[in-house]
Amino acid sequence: MGNSQRSSGFFVRSGQMATYAIYRCLEWLIGLLPLSLCWRIGSLVGSIAYLFGNSYRRLALRNLRIAFTGEKDDLQIRQLTRSHFQALGRNFFCSIKISRMPTEAVEECITYEGREHILKAAKQGKGVITTIAHLSNWEILSQIPSLGPGIPRSTLYQRLANPYLNQLVVRRRRKSGLTLYDRSSGFYGPLKHLRKGGGVGILIDQHAGDRGVWCPLFGRLASTTNLPALLAQRTGAAIIPVGVRAERPGHWIVSYSPPVCATPQLSAPHKKINDITAQLNQALEKFIRASPEEWFWVHDRWKTPNPRFLLSNYRRGIWAGDPESLKPFRIIVRSPNPLGDACMAVPAIRALKKGRPDIELTMHCRENLLSFWQEVDEVDHVLTTPRSANPLQVARAVKNESLFFEAALLFPNSARSAIEYFLAGIPRIVGNRGHFRSWLLHQIPQTPKNFTGPPPHHAYSYLEVIRQMGADTNDPNLFKFSPLDKHSRSKHPLNLGICPGAEYGAAKRWPIERFAQTASRAYKQFQSHCTVIGSPAEKEIGEQFEKIYPHPGCRNLVGKTSISEMIEELKQCDLLLTNDTGTMHLAAFLGIPTISIFGSTEPALTSPLGKNHRIIRHHVDCSPCFLRECPLDFRCMTEVGVDEVSEALSEAAAQLATTTNS
Repeated sequence: MGNSQRSSGFFVRSGQMATYAIYRCLEWLIGLLPLSLCWRIGSLVGSIAYLFGNSYRRLALRNLRIAFTGEKDDLQIRQLTRSHFQALGRNFFCSIKISRMPTEAVEECITYEGREHILKAAKQGKGVITTIAHLSNWEILSQIPSLGPGIPRSTLYQRLANPYLNQLVVRRRRKSGLTLYDRSSGFYGPLKHLRKGGGVGILIDQHAGDRGVWCPLFGRLASTTNLPALLAQRTGAAIIPVGVRAERPGHWIVSYSPPVCATPQLSAPHKKINDITAQLNQALEKFIRASPEEWFWVHDRWKTPNPRFLLSNYRRGIWAGDPESLKPFRIIVRSPNPLGDACMAVPAIRALKKGRPDIELTMHCRENLLSFWQEVDEVDHVLTTPRSANPLQVARAVKNESLFFEAALLFPNSARSAIEYFLAGIPRIVGNRGHFRSWLLHQIPQTPKNFTGPPPHHAYSYLEVIRQMGADTNDPNLFKFSPLDKHSRSKHPLNLGICPGAEYGAAKRWPIERFAQTASRAYKQFQSHCTVIGSPAEKEIGEQFEKIYPHPGCRNLVGKTSISEMIEELKQCDLLLTNDTGTMHLAAFLGIPTISIFGSTEPALTSPLGKNHRIIRHHVDCSPCFLRECPLDFRCMTEVGVDEVSEALSEAAAQLATTTNS
C-alpha cells in the first residue's frame, strides 16, 4: 500500500471518528432534555434547515408536487414543505432521546390503533411480516414490542457507511431485543426467523431500483421492493402494514392496517406478488395522507433511473392498474429539423411512447413541422418555437409548457439545443455527443461495442438511442405504415404525385425532363391526374415541369403549400414518383407507395420506411458522394432511364389495383 493510500485511509477514519464523537456529544446533550423540549428544539432546527438546505428543499418540493398537484395549490405545497422540515428536525431529536429511554417509558408515549390485526395474525403461528416506512418517529418501532407480546422481532437493515455509528446502532437495537439481518447477507435468516413464528420488519418506502416492481404511489410509478410478498409466498406469513404519526408533542400513534393477503395463485404467482406489492403501496399512501408532513420527502422516491428510465425491460415488471389513472411522466423530445429526418424518427417515437404506460410525450419542433407531428398518434402535445427565437426564449417556452418535464431527448446534435434545455432546468437531458456539448447532457448513448458492417438506416440510429433508454425496439409494428383508407383507390384514373426537386441540392435531382416523360407515359397508360409537390425553394422546378408536361390534369403546387396542406394533397395520391427528399419520407409515413430515385445519397441510410416502395439506383464508382452539386458527369442520375422508372411505376400501379380489388 502506498503512502498516499495510507494517508487517505487515515483521513477517512479520522473523519468517521470525529463524526461519531460529535454524534455521541449531541446524544448526551439531548438525553438531558425532556422529550417535549426535544420536540420544540427539533422543530426550530428543522425550520433553519428549510432555509439553508436548498437541494433538499427542492427535492422535497418536487416530491410533494408529484404527490399533491391537483389536490393542493402551490402555496399549500410550499407550506407543507416547510412543515416537513420542522417534522424532520423534531423526529431526529426525539428519536435520539427515545433510543436512550427504557421500554416502559417509551410505551407511555404511544397509543396503538388496530393492534388486534397483528395479534390475530401472530396466533396463526406462521410468522408476521410488517411493512414499515420512514414515517414520523420510526425509531419507536425498534424500542417497543411492536409485534405483540412474545413475538420475536427482527428487521432487515443496511450497514451505515460510518462503522463506528453502525456498531452503535446495532448494539442499541440488539439491546432492545431486535434481531438484525444485514440485507447483503441474503434472506435465509429472515426466512428461518419467520418459520419459527417470529416477525420481520421491512422498509417499503425506498426506491428499489432494478430489483423493484414499478407500481403506483400517489398515482406515480415508483420502484417498490417485492420482498414482503416473496417472503410471504415462501412462509405463508401475513403482511401487516404499520405506520407511525405524531398526535401531540412527545406522543405518537402506532397504527396497524388489516393484513394483506399473501397466498399467491399458483397459475400466476408473479402477477399475484405484484398485486400484493401494489396493495402495500396503497396502504403506505393511506398512512402518509393521515399526516403528510411526517413522511421522509427528502428521499428521491420517484427517482428517474439512469439510463433505463423507460421501463419495458425491467425484470420485475410494471403493475400499472388502470393506466388512465396514472400521473404523467412527462418527456419532451426535440425533433430533427429536416422533414425527412423527422419522419425517420417516428419508429423511435413509437418505441418511446410504449416504453412506459405513464408517458406524456411532447414534441418540440420548428413551426413548419407542427402539422406533421400532429399526425403522429403517439404524440400528446406539440410545442413550436420560431426559428428566430434565441436560446433563452426557447428555454422559457419549454419551462412554461407544463409544470415539470422529467426528461428531455435531443435528436439534433447541435450545442444550441442542449443549451436551451439546460437553461430550461430539465433534470435529465439525453442526447448524442457533438459540438462540444457533452458537459450539458446528463445521459449520452454509447456506441455499440464491436460494431461491424455498414452504418444502419437513420431510423435505427434513432432507435438505438431509445433502446438504451430502456425501450423495447424489436416490435415490427414500429415500422408499420398502413396505407390510407380515407378514399377509394383504383387503377383508372391514377392519382400520381410528382416530387422532382430536392432542397438539399442538384446532385439529388433526376433530370426534370425525365420526370415529365415518365408522367406523360403514365397519363397515356392510366389517364393519370398529376400533382407536382415541393418546397418554396424548388418553385422554379415546378414551373419547368408545368411547361414541358404536355397533358391536361396537372396541378403545380410546388412552393404553394404548407406542410399541413402537403399532407392533405399526398393523402389524395395513389403513388409518388420522387427523388430522395423529405416529401418522399412524408409519403412513406402516410402509407403512400413511392418510386424513389437515388443518386448521390445512400438508400441503405435514408430509404423510405414501410412496405411497397421501389428504389431505383445506378451505383457508380463515385456514389454515394453526399455532395450538393456533382463535380463530375452526374452519371448516378443520368444512367437512370425513363423506361425503367416507367416500368417500376406500372408495376406499382398494378400492385395497387390488385390490393384494391382484393
